[in-house]
Amino acid sequence: METFLIRALQLILSLSILVVLHEFGHFAFARLFKVRVEKFYMFFNPNFSLIRAKKINGKWEIKFLAQNVPANERPKLDADGDVKVDAKGKSVMEKIPLTELPEGDWRKYPDNTEWGIGWLPLGGYCKIAGMVDESMDVTQMSEEPQAWEYRSRSVWQRLPIIVGGVFVNFILAMVIYSAILFTWGREFLPIENAKYGLQFSQTLLKSGLQNGDKIVRIDGETAIDQADIVEKILIDGKQTITVSRNNQLVDLKLPSDFTQKVLAAGETDFVAIRYPFVVDEISSGSPAEVAKLQSGDSIIGINGKPLNIFQDIAAELDASKNSNVDLQFIRNGNVMETNIQLSENGKLGVAVKSPYEFMSTKQISYGFFEAIPAGINLGWETLTSYVKQFKIVFTKEGSKQLGGFGSIGKMFPKTWDWQRFWSLTALLSVILAFMNFLPIPALDGGYVMFLIYEMITGKKPNDKFLEYAQTGGMLLLFALLLFANGNDIFKAIFK
Repeated sequence: METFLIRALQLILSLSILVVLHEFGHFAFARLFKVRVEKFYMFFNPNFSLIRAKKINGKWEIKFLAQNVPANERPKLDADGDVKVDAKGKSVMEKIPLTELPEGDWRKYPDNTEWGIGWLPLGGYCKIAGMVDESMDVTQMSEEPQAWEYRSRSVWQRLPIIVGGVFVNFILAMVIYSAILFTWGREFLPIENAKYGLQFSQTLLKSGLQNGDKIVRIDGETAIDQADIVEKILIDGKQTITVSRNNQLVDLKLPSDFTQKVLAAGETDFVAIRYPFVVDEISSGSPAEVAKLQSGDSIIGINGKPLNIFQDIAAELDASKNSNVDLQFIRNGNVMETNIQLSENGKLGVAVKSPYEFMSTKQISYGFFEAIPAGINLGWETLTSYVKQFKIVFTKEGSKQLGGFGSIGKMFPKTWDWQRFWSLTALLSVILAFMNFLPIPALDGGYVMFLIYEMITGKKPNDKFLEYAQTGGMLLLFALLLFANGNDIFKAIFK
């Protein structure tokens, strides 16, 4: 439960930062062009809000756990005083004149933005006057455009208002990456320094690789690190692999559908660094504590079988669940042995030392002015890599890997790690920028698509068409949201 809460808090904080700044991008450009922003909310607020605030006559009014302000509209009456209805039998609504609203009614001050925090942490929104958006304000859109509305602005002013959110998210990613590089630098383990070789997934093993091989080249290009291997093979689709095996170079050819096979197998540990099993910390009450293992003990065998690599030992322990095993280990240069009763999960209850403690890593430090271009470059590389990965989504196997909030939450570490938190926040900022730019109605890219159409034809799509497109886009997004989170639920139950 503690791990779940830590991950959930990291996820909510990260998404809150990203959504607020994304919406601020829209807000800033709207205000730059003197367009009213009626509401600015972090999280959604169906029916009521946790907090809502508005500046009234120079003073801030703040309400907690309050019902939302009702829409400023009323049924329109005909000459006989009867309510007008449209062709579908629905009441025709009209705006309530501001002079008829009582003092203190927030609707009487539409030129001031209402700020708030909703109770449904699935995003946020910035409601811009005169814009067909998720609020579907039909009454406002049925009236003549006003000087302060989005729709009264030229296409060249509406465009930056729309792309402002995407722009801020991408700039934010570059700023975060620059700050990370300046604060922590970059540390990685070059493949050439992986002296114990690599551990491969079952799909790679079936393709001819062997645990302990060291990948030297991929399609003639030097393999830099673990992430580089994943990118070249799974994303770029490179097939010829040269490995160092028993001090000899061996060339292997992967099948053309290799990426699809990996996705179909649902493999997450595609390739890993092999390293010794050396105890770092021991959990209280664990089998390791009962057997009196100590920090620094290096395991070298199980039941007389020589084993010293973490992955091999973990596999042997997993195969020996609920049984007694004789564990051979080295302590202070002496070979020792102890008997351990394994639990039902086959774990010793220890944390092991990082592979970085056994192999030489490469550390790159950045000064302030060096970190800025390096951060920009890293942001661009991240975007390029994600765009290349996106094509996988449109395959049968790739669609099954789509994940929702559960999958995103699992990306965050089990313990709070600021470097990892900001790295993931920068990555999510890039993803949010790209996904929002897709040409789907209800997303920023959908609005851009219609604006480009207007630039080319000189004609603006009518508001009714935009309303239908907005509704269709929202239904599509909700369907994708349900599908992605449904995948998470399916995997949690059946895998």
